[in-house]
Formats: sequence, C-alpha cells, structure tokens
Amino acid sequence: MAKEKTNAMRVLDQKVIPYNVMTYDSQDGRIDGISVAQKIGKDPQLVYKTLVTQGNSGNIYVFVIPVESELDLKKAAKITGEKNVALAPMKEIQKLTGYIRGGCSPIGMIKHYPTFIDSSASQFEHIIVSGGKIGVLIELSVKDLQSITEATFHEVVK
Repeated sequence: MAKEKTNAMRVLDQKVIPYNVMTYDSQDGRIDGISVAQKIGKDPQLVYKTLVTQGNSGNIYVFVIPVESELDLKKAAKITGEKNVALAPMKEIQKLTGYIRGGCSPIGMIKHYPTFIDSSASQFEHIIVSGGKIGVLIELSVKDLQSITEATFHEVVK
C-alpha cells in the first residue's frame, strides 16, 4: 500500500505530534470499524470512528466514538445546544470534510468543526482513528487528538 501522506498526517507532522500509521487491505469491501479492528489485530475498544453530523441550525459537528457503539443523537443534540442532530448526508461528507466516507479522519478536515470525543476514550492512553483514507489508520495519544481537534469529552453513545 502506498505510503503517501494524507492531510491528517500532514497536520500531525506540522504540529510535531507523534503517531503510528497502520494500514489494512480494503479490497474485500469490509471497511466497517469492527472488521478493520480485526484486520489490524487490535481490540475494537481502541478503534474509533468519525461521524459528521448536522444540527437543525445547519451547523456541522464531529463526533469520535468507539466503532462498536452508536451515536446517541439526543445526547449529541443536548451537547451541541441543537434541537435535533442527524448524520450528515453521505453525499455531503467529502464536500464538508475533504474526506470520503470510510476514510474520514477527525484531523485535518478542510474546515474546523466543533468536535466531541466519547468520554470512553479518556480511559486509554492511545486510540486509533481514520488516517484520512480508506485502508489507513492513525494511532495517537488521546491527549494529542483532543488538542489537535480542540475536542471536548462527553458521553455521546447509546
């Protein structure tokens, strides 16, 4: 697999934040978080997915949650101060973030959005998130992820 830098990696390099790149074969189409965790031989509790949502105001919010979990939209709405929050339409993800579905990293989006990391991440020193491309993951410290995304921790899963 090509070792080209993704935007997420360029941002981390620019800020001199250490990270490890992990790659997996996506040819079989199994790119869901649990399958990816199995492919890289990591506990799924350490692998987090990035969800892009939109409030009824039109504002965009990013949630980083464990791959085995589901975003609680009511909790998400309460945290963001919105009446309702829904997942952003799939066809809008690339336009909003610069990344494609399945390869959306919380780091290095084309615009900075309010970001929320599920509080479960605070129990780990490092977690794994998308590297900004299908087949590429980044492992980094939770503190660095929080710092680079300016995220806050909240309980946001069901």
